[in-house]
Amino acid sequence: SLPLLQAARKKNSSDLLEVTEAELEEQFVRGDGPGGQATNKTNNCVVLKHVPSGIVVKCHQTRSVEKNRKIAREILREKVDLFYKGEDSDVFKEKKASEKQKQEKKRRAKENLERKKLFKEMQQLDKE
Repeated sequence: SLPLLQAARKKNSSDLLEVTEAELEEQFVRGDGPGGQATNKTNNCVVLKHVPSGIVVKCHQTRSVEKNRKIAREILREKVDLFYKGEDSDVFKEKKASEKQKQEKKRRAKENLERKKLFKEMQQLDKE
């Protein structure tokens, strides 16, 4: 089965659990990774902690602190929803559905490959 908290950031839903600012601890830290001085010398990485559940989200997707704050809150909201609702969460259901579609697509591709292989074998037999 899927790890629950890894399913977050897959759904934009209005019926997620609300997270109030009073429940959050926010920090700004230096980012890491590629980007050189632009990322390594500025505190534009946002770390959000949901105190009641203990869930921590780190967001450093853009150079803008405001955008990172917004993205971090969206991700945290989805993770909190998953944490409390579990498999009843819309985020989890959508992730499960996309996994099912992916498996179906893989199965169809495998079938097509087998058909092509058989077709080539038949052509070889006809030539001989």
